[in-house]
Amino acid sequence: MSILSLMFIFVPLAVVFCGLWNFVSNRKHLLSVLLSLEFIMLGIFWVMVICLAKVGIEAYFTLFFLTMAACEGALGLSLLISIVRTHGNDCFSSFSTLQC
Repeated sequence: MSILSLMFIFVPLAVVFCGLWNFVSNRKHLLSVLLSLEFIMLGIFWVMVICLAKVGIEAYFTLFFLTMAACEGALGLSLLISIVRTHGNDCFSSFSTLQC
């Protein structure tokens, strides 16, 4: 394998692991958590496109995955708007588990 083909595999995996590290370490605001989840989805999409292109499978599964990722993003943003309207901010420290 050439260095370029190895780079096409390791760069998306590094993107996924950086997104996971950001998701685990920075949990102060809901918006930063949602952005790290979208970053992880982008990395997984990149890995899927590269692997399926090497195998020669058509891209319908990646389009389905991209559709589900967009739905996940829309659901996350609607939850963010709802939480900001009810609580006033998106900090996790201001949420109480005993309140509805």
